Amino acid sequence: MPRAATVLDLYLERGRRGLPLEDMARQRCNRDHSLRAYGRIYRKAGAMTPGTTAATVDAMSREKSDRIIDVLRHEAYRGTPVRRTYIPKKSGKRRPLGIPTWSDTLVQAVVRSWLEAYDEPQCSQHSHGFRPNRGCQTAFGDITQRWRGVKGCIEGDSTHGFDRSNHEVLRSILGEKIHETRFVRLMAHMRKAGYLEEWTDHATLSGPPQGGARSPILSPPARDRRDQFVEKV
Repeated sequence: MPRAATVLDLYLERGRRGLPLEDMARQRCNRDHSLRAYGRIYRKAGAMTPGTTAATVDAMSREKSDRIIDVLRHEAYRGTPVRRTYIPKKSGKRRPLGIPTWSDTLVQAVVRSWLEAYDEPQCSQHSHGFRPNRGCQTAFGDITQRWRGVKGCIEGDSTHGFDRSNHEVLRSILGEKIHETRFVRLMAHMRKAGYLEEWTDHATLSGPPQGGARSPILSPPARDRRDQFVEKV
């Protein structure tokens, strides 16, 4: 198997050239992707927060990684329901947050690295949300450097932008550029894992749960449709 960095460079180049991805199934068995993902997430504060199981980053080992890879190889991965909790908002309301298990967190981090490499060169250069090395500060920098003649702005908000997104629309967007049905099915299983609230299982009928890497994985390709429409139409 090639090194993860080599594969990601290949995905990046295919993204630049607008070519579809077709060989992602083999990469599920590449241990180097898991090790690279672990290196990115093990220091984060959430790595020590348990989901619906007691396992955290402390449970990680080479054997654990190999078991996850074996499940993916046999297309038996279904994902575990996230543990739903709530965090307060300034308005007084509460925002639902889904905390995934450690195994799911690792799989999500691997998938996110693939899609980031492929989608990044295709996304609008005016979009700053959920993209590597971009965020509020780069958005403000863009405004101060380029919007010299602006006299007014329109502010908007995507209400329930994550948890109410349509599963079939997301699947269609992925399928246009990723010609690998096994990977598209894997993403569908990740979206439909459900959540556990007050010890009761709930199905995920729309959108990925907010929390972990599931939501940011699909945010750039889905939102890019809107960005391209605003820019061109």
